[in-house]
Amino acid sequence: MKRVTGIGGIFIKAKDPDTLRDWYRRHLGLEIGEWGGVAFRWNDAGNPGGSGTTVWSVFADSSTYFAPSTAPFMVNYRVDDLHALLGALRSEGCAVEDKVDESEYGKFGWVVDPEGNKIELWQPPAGQ
Repeated sequence: MKRVTGIGGIFIKAKDPDTLRDWYRRHLGLEIGEWGGVAFRWNDAGNPGGSGTTVWSVFADSSTYFAPSTAPFMVNYRVDDLHALLGALRSEGCAVEDKVDESEYGKFGWVVDPEGNKIELWQPPAGQ
């Protein structure tokens, strides 16, 4: 089973999200959307007819989305089969969250690495 196929997103916590977004806008030229981030579009050999997305976004320092991790970042990895991977990780003794979100944006699951960093796993919708 193929596990991770790429980076789906990078999420950063900030004490002052608007100031940090403005810094990235002014100095690195990121075109940040009203939702607080950027969606980088691409395609590759594994998805020649579709469009992949890697998201960059800033969260408020007070956000609990990264919990139980206390790290100021979270990486989202693209996967081919979320449920199969979560099952494999559980059988390997990894700290996998029970919750799985499924929507028009794809399937999302989470695992915590040995350093306590929460990792988001994302199975994009077909064609992405």
